[in-house]
Amino acid sequence: MIRIKVPGGDISPSQLEKIANLSESFSIGSAHVSTRQNIQLHWVQLEDVSEVFRGLAEVGLTSREACGNTIRNVMCSHFAGVCPNEPFDTTPYAKAIARFFLRNPICQNLPRKFKFNFSCCPEHGYVRIADVGLVPTIRDGIRGFRVYLGGGLGAASFIGHLLEEFTPESRLLSTSIATIRLYDRLGNRENLARNRMRYLVSEIGWEKFRELLLKERILVEATISIPTRDTFEGFLKATEAASTNPSAIPISTIGKKKKLPVINSEPNDTPYGRWLHTNVVAQKQSGFYSVYISLGAGDITSSQLRVLADCIREFSLEKKARTNPQQNFLIRYIKTDQLPRVFQRLSGSGLGNPGANTIVSTVGCSGTTSCNLAITNSHRLAKEIQSKFLELNVDKDNDFADSTIKISGCPNSCGQHEVATIGFYGGASRIGTSMVPIYTMLFAGSTGEEGELGKAVMRVPAKKVLEVVLKIIDVFKKERKSGEKLNEWIHKLSTGNGTSEVKTLEDMKKILLPIIELPAFTSAPDFYKDYGTDTNFVAKTARGECAA
Repeated sequence: MIRIKVPGGDISPSQLEKIANLSESFSIGSAHVSTRQNIQLHWVQLEDVSEVFRGLAEVGLTSREACGNTIRNVMCSHFAGVCPNEPFDTTPYAKAIARFFLRNPICQNLPRKFKFNFSCCPEHGYVRIADVGLVPTIRDGIRGFRVYLGGGLGAASFIGHLLEEFTPESRLLSTSIATIRLYDRLGNRENLARNRMRYLVSEIGWEKFRELLLKERILVEATISIPTRDTFEGFLKATEAASTNPSAIPISTIGKKKKLPVINSEPNDTPYGRWLHTNVVAQKQSGFYSVYISLGAGDITSSQLRVLADCIREFSLEKKARTNPQQNFLIRYIKTDQLPRVFQRLSGSGLGNPGANTIVSTVGCSGTTSCNLAITNSHRLAKEIQSKFLELNVDKDNDFADSTIKISGCPNSCGQHEVATIGFYGGASRIGTSMVPIYTMLFAGSTGEEGELGKAVMRVPAKKVLEVVLKIIDVFKKERKSGEKLNEWIHKLSTGNGTSEVKTLEDMKKILLPIIELPAFTSAPDFYKDYGTDTNFVAKTARGECAA
């Protein structure tokens, strides 16, 4: 597997076309969008890797430090620059951080991988589950950030801690360097299972870590050289200059402190109507919209990549697309009158599925299709759920907007199951003498600045997951209050504040227990097999690199 870094998720048509060509020449004719905005090529022969690297370099892409004990792909909200609630566009800052630390000597041999996540506003972003999460803010006319440290997902997950109420942009670099230096010096280099920064923060305590960090930042600011600071400022200015000029586009009347709206439309039975209802989002720039391209668990073929590139060139003012953590693409700055033509072009190549921003857009890591660490085929399960939801027209129901299903093939959380409305992570269990692929189900995870980790509910056999999800939806429709969305209802259950007959997670568990019972192996052997295989299930893992 070759992981291609896409800083901020920002990618151009020529880059998409290059990836398409490389995939056809050296991979399997398709690419995979990960939950951290990377793009991955699988099944590349070792002797072909150098040719892929050369091809990527020709269009300004790299796989450098996309893996290993370094700073991974720097994430940025795909709404940055178009969100009505953002104080300023964080894209240039994310890209400047990525450029500055790439091949930087201070982060070439960290105790383990290190992640930066930028949001555009308190709602959009994964800032609480990163080593460094940054939410933009302005105080007294000065740009800055609320910086969260020590978050992350995995076998043991933690929500990040707020460093201080306001970190001015002039201290972004020194705060970042101080955090990396402190982790490099104190991080656990012996125990592979506990060497992320979140474990260091947990073990020494947040207050102690914060005290050490603030002292370290003073040292950094006292010793940082002018050329070093100028280098970072140069990266920042270059990125800002290359961005779409927002001053040339009038801001709409959506206003501040409003939820980023989907275009004003009601779903209808036409494919275009369904797509318009869920996949088209109004920007803060008047008369412009962003369009989601809903993928199946992040998969896109080479021919589809070329169609996507053509659409960007023809219809997007900024001539770029963004990858997002839901494993989809977003094309921005599209004029209203172009939307029918965009849909026609996308749907002609299988890219016109509705369901973005709803529970239909199911996330699944690569699972056992390519990952050595995976236990179950989360990738195939995500596609099965998405296909069933589309068949049932779930995307037409507004009650499922803003809800998510995320699936990981193991506890390591590459599918980000712990911040999903309904999350699953793969495992194995023995029933009688037979092994069964099984998932632990979690409820009420969420993202954003108020993000929370989901709570474990029960274990569900792989072939029963879809039935369980449909039963949850059925119970929700009977129990919910008028106007209540699925994610809101599930959050109430997680806090024991449900209404009617289902008030707690235990009440839901009792309803689901009869569904998850499996028949004997001799009478129904398919229940003991994983998706995507006709052989009996075997829990087999090996040493490998995480899938995101």
